[in-house]
Amino acid sequence: QVQLVESGPGLVKPSQTLSLTCTVPGGSITTNYYYWSWIRQPPGKGLEWMGAIAYSGSTYYSPSLKSHTSISRDTSKNQFTLQLSSVTPEDTAVYYCARVECGALEYDYWGQGTQVTVSS
Repeated sequence: QVQLVESGPGLVKPSQTLSLTCTVPGGSITTNYYYWSWIRQPPGKGLEWMGAIAYSGSTYYSPSLKSHTSISRDTSKNQFTLQLSSVTPEDTAVYYCARVECGALEYDYWGQGTQVTVSS
Protein backbone atom coordinates (compact mmCIF):
# COMPACT_ATOMS: atom_id res chain seq x y z
CA GLN A 1 0.00 0.00 0.00
CA VAL A 2 1.49 3.31 -1.08
CA GLN A 3 1.33 6.16 1.38
CA LEU A 4 2.29 9.79 0.96
CA VAL A 5 3.11 11.83 4.04
CA GLU A 6 3.69 15.58 3.87
CA SER A 7 5.83 17.36 6.42
CA GLY A 8 6.99 20.89 6.94
CA PRO A 9 6.35 24.07 8.90
CA GLY A 10 2.82 25.19 9.46
CA LEU A 11 3.73 28.87 9.62
CA VAL A 12 6.04 30.79 7.32
CA LYS A 13 6.80 34.50 7.28
CA PRO A 14 6.27 36.58 4.14
CA SER A 15 9.28 36.72 1.79
CA GLN A 16 10.70 33.49 3.23
CA THR A 17 11.04 30.18 1.41
CA LEU A 18 8.52 27.46 2.15
CA SER A 19 9.92 23.94 2.11
CA LEU A 20 7.69 20.86 2.26
CA THR A 21 8.70 17.22 1.99
CA CYS A 22 6.63 14.27 0.87
CA THR A 23 7.80 10.88 2.08
CA VAL A 24 6.55 7.74 0.35
CA PRO A 25 6.64 4.68 2.57
CA GLY A 26 5.70 1.50 0.76
CA GLY A 27 6.58 2.78 -2.68
CA SER A 28 9.45 4.00 -4.80
CA ILE A 29 9.48 7.41 -6.44
CA THR A 30 11.64 5.99 -9.24
CA THR A 31 9.13 3.35 -10.30
CA ASN A 32 8.10 3.62 -13.96
CA TYR A 33 5.92 5.54 -14.95
CA TYR A 34 4.70 7.58 -12.03
CA TYR A 35 4.65 11.33 -11.52
CA TRP A 36 4.75 12.87 -8.07
CA SER A 37 2.94 16.15 -7.76
CA TRP A 38 2.41 19.05 -5.42
CA ILE A 39 -1.10 20.46 -5.35
CA ARG A 40 -2.51 23.14 -3.08
CA GLN A 41 -5.89 24.48 -2.08
CA PRO A 42 -6.15 28.03 -0.77
CA PRO A 43 -9.03 28.72 1.62
CA GLY A 44 -12.31 28.95 -0.25
CA LYS A 45 -10.73 28.09 -3.60
CA GLY A 46 -10.18 25.05 -5.76
CA LEU A 47 -7.21 22.80 -6.18
CA GLU A 48 -4.16 24.24 -7.90
CA TRP A 49 -1.52 22.03 -9.48
CA MET A 50 1.91 23.44 -8.70
CA GLY A 51 4.31 21.02 -10.32
CA ALA A 52 5.62 17.49 -10.45
CA ILE A 53 8.72 15.36 -10.56
CA ALA A 54 8.72 12.27 -12.71
CA TYR A 55 10.07 8.80 -12.01
CA SER A 56 12.98 9.82 -14.23
CA GLY A 57 13.73 12.94 -12.22
CA SER A 58 12.37 15.35 -14.81
CA THR A 59 10.44 18.27 -13.36
CA TYR A 60 7.39 20.16 -14.54
CA TYR A 61 5.96 23.39 -13.19
CA SER A 62 2.83 25.46 -13.42
CA PRO A 63 3.67 28.45 -15.62
CA SER A 64 2.19 30.81 -13.06
CA LEU A 65 4.43 29.51 -10.28
CA LYS A 66 7.53 28.44 -12.19
CA SER A 67 9.58 31.50 -11.32
CA HIS A 68 9.57 30.74 -7.59
CA THR A 69 8.95 26.99 -7.39
CA SER A 70 11.43 24.16 -7.26
CA ILE A 71 10.83 20.43 -6.84
CA SER A 72 13.63 18.01 -6.07
CA ARG A 73 13.99 14.49 -4.74
CA ASP A 74 16.12 12.28 -2.53
CA THR A 75 15.80 8.78 -3.87
CA SER A 76 17.75 7.30 -0.96
CA LYS A 77 15.01 8.51 1.38
CA ASN A 78 12.17 8.06 -1.09
CA GLN A 79 11.21 11.70 -0.66
CA PHE A 80 10.48 14.66 -2.87
CA THR A 81 10.53 18.26 -1.80
CA LEU A 82 8.75 21.46 -2.75
CA GLN A 83 10.41 24.80 -2.30
CA LEU A 84 8.38 27.96 -2.83
CA SER A 85 10.37 31.14 -2.51
CA SER A 86 9.29 34.69 -1.66
CA VAL A 87 5.98 33.57 -0.20
CA THR A 88 3.11 35.97 0.41
CA PRO A 89 -0.14 35.56 2.37
CA GLU A 90 -1.71 34.42 -0.92
CA ASP A 91 0.37 31.25 -0.62
CA THR A 92 -1.61 30.25 2.47
CA ALA A 93 -3.18 26.91 1.62
CA VAL A 94 -3.45 23.24 2.36
CA TYR A 95 -0.62 21.58 0.46
CA TYR A 96 -0.93 18.04 -0.85
CA CYS A 97 1.42 15.63 -2.52
CA ALA A 98 -0.09 13.06 -4.84
CA ARG A 99 0.82 10.34 -7.32
CA VAL A 100 -0.44 9.83 -10.85
CA GLU A 101 0.50 7.22 -13.39
CA CYS A 102 1.46 8.39 -16.86
CA GLY A 103 -1.70 8.42 -18.97
CA ALA A 104 -4.09 8.07 -16.04
CA LEU A 105 -7.02 10.42 -15.59
CA GLU A 106 -6.86 10.63 -11.82
CA TYR A 107 -4.35 10.73 -9.02
CA ASP A 108 -4.41 7.36 -7.28
CA TYR A 109 -2.76 8.27 -3.99
CA TRP A 110 -2.81 11.49 -1.98
CA GLY A 111 -1.18 12.67 1.17
CA GLN A 112 -3.36 13.86 4.02
CA GLY A 113 -2.49 17.48 3.32
CA THR A 114 -0.65 19.97 5.46
CA GLN A 115 -1.84 23.47 6.33
CA VAL A 116 0.64 26.23 5.64
CA THR A 117 -0.08 29.77 6.76
CA VAL A 118 1.98 32.71 5.56
CA SER A 119 1.84 35.44 8.13
CA SER A 120 4.14 37.77 9.99
